Amino acid sequence: MSELSRQIVRSNPLKSGLKERSLQIGLWSSLCSNMVAEILSYVGADWVLFDMEHAPGDLPVLVTQLQAMNGSASAPVVRPPWNEPVILKQILDAGAHNFIIPFVQDAEEARRAVASVRYPPQGIRGVAAGARGSHYGFEKDYWHNINDLISVIVQVETAEAVGKLDEICEVDGVDCAFIGPNDLAASMGHLMNAGCSEVQTMMAKVPEICAKHGKAAGTLAVNASDAQRYIDLGYSFVGLGSDIGLLKTAALEAVGKVK
Repeated sequence: MSELSRQIVRSNPLKSGLKERSLQIGLWSSLCSNMVAEILSYVGADWVLFDMEHAPGDLPVLVTQLQAMNGSASAPVVRPPWNEPVILKQILDAGAHNFIIPFVQDAEEARRAVASVRYPPQGIRGVAAGARGSHYGFEKDYWHNINDLISVIVQVETAEAVGKLDEICEVDGVDCAFIGPNDLAASMGHLMNAGCSEVQTMMAKVPEICAKHGKAAGTLAVNASDAQRYIDLGYSFVGLGSDIGLLKTAALEAVGKVK
């Protein structure tokens, strides 16, 4: 009997889409639930982000979320709590291969993120023989192929970082620069006012800078019209909203209709 009873074929359409700068629409998941992940896997989004920075998720929960996405055309993306090699190594071993790395301020921090998710000689990722990422060691080509299939989306969250976006985008292995509107606004003195003209003017410059280096630009919108405005500016990796926000809106609407 063959050691491997089912064929494992590796590809990463999300990474290919980032390279082509084709439109990829996604959803944010902060409820730390494999059942929510499974529901979102059916709605037709290009990607679903599992947040470990601002949500109370941990590695065992993340594994169940990734398992819930098995067979879905939606790509799972993970945002770790920090740009830290040990954290990223554990998430990789759990089976993730698409990342939004928070608070990348310059090229050196971008290089750190890229190195953390790649095996030597391209990076510093430690080697585990039987982790879930390699299908517990059944996937014999995993260690030789996975470096080319990891996507790194760096989150640019301050005006200072936007000022260094050229050098960040020059880093080999960075696939996309993702602007966090609320964090950018806070860094500019406009806490919880991402819609103000100063913030939006700065955000409008980002896609052109990214495109100059062949990189995609991403951001998070609060609704469909907001998303379309960003798409018209040249953003191609766009989040439409979060499970928390969608649940809150639907619950308020349902109760409001009868009370």
